[in-house]
Amino acid sequence: MSLLARLAPHLPYVRRYARALTGDQTTGDHYVRVALEALAAGERSLDVNLSPRVALYRVFHAIWLSSGAQLEARRDDTSSLADDASQRLMRIAPRSRQAFLLTALEGFTPTEASQILDCDFTEVERLISEAQSEIDAELATDVLIIEDEPVIAADIEALVRELGHDVIDIAATRGEAVEAVSRRTPGLVLADIQLADGSSGIDAVKDILARLDVPVIFITAFPERLLTGERPEPTFLITKPFQPETVKAAIGQALFFHPRRTKKAA
Repeated sequence: MSLLARLAPHLPYVRRYARALTGDQTTGDHYVRVALEALAAGERSLDVNLSPRVALYRVFHAIWLSSGAQLEARRDDTSSLADDASQRLMRIAPRSRQAFLLTALEGFTPTEASQILDCDFTEVERLISEAQSEIDAELATDVLIIEDEPVIAADIEALVRELGHDVIDIAATRGEAVEAVSRRTPGLVLADIQLADGSSGIDAVKDILARLDVPVIFITAFPERLLTGERPEPTFLITKPFQPETVKAAIGQALFFHPRRTKKAA
């Protein structure tokens, strides 16, 4: 089996991870591309003692570390990272941020994360704890949930409130989502793709983003509809059925990189 064939199933997810780690699609994709080029040129190799996915992330991290783990934010007016977000990012050590994302967002076990980061299990647990404490303490905001399944919506609402955020509304359709935003401005949107009346959560988000600058997390059973590589993709994408810690991690990261509207600023 060719190298590309072995890695193809994992590429959308390492790209998702790279974007979450850097806070920017272009920067994240750059690091993934460099890692793949290094593998193709024989400059790096996959560890045969690891699963292909773990081995790929390990190579990605070798590339990341070789660059000094620098966040190469664009300096023009279209940069996806505001200065305050960059400062917050720099306050969390790169290793802590990596351990947190690998386990909470990507679903690796602490043991797998330790293989990727080339450190021991105890160190990974310490890094995760440090990152989680930093992120949870940073931001609180108003959240709009776009979800047509009442049980799932209730689960998400409970997670959001547990983190100290307020839920301003739960919308089951595109129209309800747009109406909710007209009544109160959210600081974060959590959106499903397929909604109750056959409308699309993607279209609902487009309507919202045409009016507001707000971070969005998609929570869906159909991630392939968004991970196409053909258009700008969401930085934060969670696959159903989801783990609570995955949602918590994504919320923390989304607000961390896009702190436009907190309770204190509202």
